[in-house]
Amino acid sequence: MNDHNDGPDPSHRRPDGVSDTTVEALGALSKALETTERARGHLYAFHQLTGGADLELDRAVALLGEAGHADWAGRVQEEILGRNVIPGHWTFQIVEAYNDTYYEPFKALEKKARQELAGGRDHLYEAELKEARRTSGHPHHTAGPGACE
Repeated sequence: MNDHNDGPDPSHRRPDGVSDTTVEALGALSKALETTERARGHLYAFHQLTGGADLELDRAVALLGEAGHADWAGRVQEEILGRNVIPGHWTFQIVEAYNDTYYEPFKALEKKARQELAGGRDHLYEAELKEARRTSGHPHHTAGPGACE
């Protein structure tokens, strides 16, 4: 690692006594949480897309009725409009259950692990990877924003 004037900022420096394996483990835990963040985003997309589709059904029902297909308008309205996406649940309830049951506990555990094992420092694995891969002295390989070498 480079000297303190040419390396990561203090919040991205490994505390004394933290092993390589601990840094790697926290990096894996962080990566898993980041993947969960992406999954959660997809869940919100599912929620919004399904809600938008349900609202578009109002237009389909109206147009089917206007076109003289009252039977089909009725079927769409009764069988699909406002239907649960899984038994007893609309998408907002799935999002809430995911957040309460999985996402929030995972997020809290990852933060607690960083606090107890690495002094609360985040992205140590990535910071050390950056340090190993950057070219010291190159203007586009600075240690951090506004860093001068």
